[in-house]
Amino acid sequence: MAKEIDKKNKELYISMLKKMLEIRRVEEKASQMYGLRKIGGFLHLYIGQEAVAVGAISALDLKKDYVLTAYRDHGHGLACGMPADVIMAELYGKSSGCSKGKGGSMHLFDKERHFMGGNGIVGAHIPLATGVGYKIKYKKEDGVVLCFFGDGAIHQGSFHESLNLAAIWKLPVIYICENNQYGMGTSFTRVSAVSDFTIYAASYAMPGKQVNGMDVVEVYEEVKKSVDRARKESAPGFLEIKTYRYKGHSMSDPAKYRTKEELKNYKNLDPILILKTALLQQGLITEDDFSAMDEEAKSIAGKSADFAESGPQPAPASLYEDVIV
Repeated sequence: MAKEIDKKNKELYISMLKKMLEIRRVEEKASQMYGLRKIGGFLHLYIGQEAVAVGAISALDLKKDYVLTAYRDHGHGLACGMPADVIMAELYGKSSGCSKGKGGSMHLFDKERHFMGGNGIVGAHIPLATGVGYKIKYKKEDGVVLCFFGDGAIHQGSFHESLNLAAIWKLPVIYICENNQYGMGTSFTRVSAVSDFTIYAASYAMPGKQVNGMDVVEVYEEVKKSVDRARKESAPGFLEIKTYRYKGHSMSDPAKYRTKEELKNYKNLDPILILKTALLQQGLITEDDFSAMDEEAKSIAGKSADFAESGPQPAPASLYEDVIV
């Protein structure tokens, strides 16, 4: 059941539902194209976690705020407003992709939208996000940074070093752990001495809170509170957003480490269905409205694959571009 929604925010909630549907359908199309060998390399899907990126990024002003994340980054890029076309082209390795076909799934990037990219190394982007926060503080800007990472990155030294620095220097960075329950194939409860990661926030003298990541309204409201505070006080915060991925860690993972019952239970908590049900109950949309939104999302996904298919391969000479300055 969704958190009670305010009818005054009808347009915001409808836009969030549309964006979650777009992410879901684009990810499904990417999965299909990977199976057809149109996409190679690694592919980490965001299916099930859509409410986290959409709810959180909806609380930002991307003219002055920034987003950094790890390698499961398609949803964040789309939530920042990146066109599905350039994302899919990047997955195909085409020069029409957002990183000119050189980055692939794990290295989406959009300077204009302040999406400072995905990162293929676990925890490596957390110091980078801290550095962006330092830049904002140093230049006396009004921005805030959202830094997303998985539960597997919590135990990297870079996480702890970054939170410590952010607390000492009072940097406007919100560190968001997307706890999807598994670090690759291992339950986080088997590798963590604590089950409530917000304890780490207390260790570095910053506010921390757990959030239901299957409810996009709750994510939006809690992240907005943290963003407003960080902007006003120029101070960091930490959120553990509890979510769940419906697919394996990557396309090569059959996810046999979890039961069918567990997966079924979490599918009953699908963030898209939760928001859809809430909007239907409030009379803010109809079933026909939802069907139209879904058809539009499917069309965007289909056209993105067509765009990627027809795009040019990178020129051989581009191998030597952007390597040495």
